[in-house]
Amino acid sequence: MDMKGDINARVQNVTKLILEDYRLGRDIDDRNVFNQPDSVVVVDLVNKLLKILFPGYYREKAFRSYSYDSRIAVVIEDVIYNLKKQIVIALRFREEYAGTSYEELSERAEELTIEFLARIPKIRALVNTDMQASFEGDPAAFNKAEIVLCYPGLLASTINRLAHELFLLGVPLIPRMMTEYAHSKTGIDIHPGATIGEYFFMDHGTGIVVGETSIIGKHVKIYQGVTIGALSTRGGQRLRGAKRHPTIEDNVTIYAGASILGGETTIGEGSVIGSNVFITSSVKPGSRISVKTQELIIHNTADDIEIHGSFEETKPDDTWLEE
Repeated sequence: MDMKGDINARVQNVTKLILEDYRLGRDIDDRNVFNQPDSVVVVDLVNKLLKILFPGYYREKAFRSYSYDSRIAVVIEDVIYNLKKQIVIALRFREEYAGTSYEELSERAEELTIEFLARIPKIRALVNTDMQASFEGDPAAFNKAEIVLCYPGLLASTINRLAHELFLLGVPLIPRMMTEYAHSKTGIDIHPGATIGEYFFMDHGTGIVVGETSIIGKHVKIYQGVTIGALSTRGGQRLRGAKRHPTIEDNVTIYAGASILGGETTIGEGSVIGSNVFITSSVKPGSRISVKTQELIIHNTADDIEIHGSFEETKPDDTWLEE
């Protein structure tokens, strides 16, 4: 057998091996791509929804119109048509819809889609407060257009606010697909189940994690690398539905790298949480939390050693903790 014939035989053998592996009946072996929502369509829906939320910032390249109203009306109709189709597929992942006819699923999906679009003005009002908080909270912001077009924190929180409303409506899968798209774009991981109040600002944003049952109040500012997470998930699926993540009350600032964990943990109103703090229990309103500064040792030569640090614990009135 020549080399080309040998390669062809090996390709056929490998293909046969993989196809036989699909027949083992595992969860990973499902090959019906029409049984779950289409991630490409969901991403397209997110981008169209952003055009609806920010009509003057995201351009529609598919058509031209001299009327803003006509342009947005076409986008809205497109979202309704395609979102309904994806919700029909997603609803089958809920036990209560098992065995439901396509006609019934379609009717329910249409109701959910219209209800979701009816909440757009509410979502836009919240997003507007987030944009305002971002502008007021960051002296590096040149104007609000820069925030909309450049800031990953606003993009992530905006997509989360859209996904959260679908989550509240009981739509499976699609909300999580939306927030994971935001996660991939921004490095910010917010579960669509998280409840977030007005004037939410994530400065820089990269590495922020907010868990499903988190409750975040108004005027909360969070820096990069912050985790608002569960204390333990060893219980697995038995923990479903339990309050696993913290409550952050109004006017709280959380600096970079802080970890706040546990469903019973509440950060009191007006508190300031310093960088790299690890918190697993509640703190009172108005608290200032920090860690003791460690020594920084610099070796220049064998006989030249500099020691920096060894400070006392940060006092509540230290200016670095103030806004």
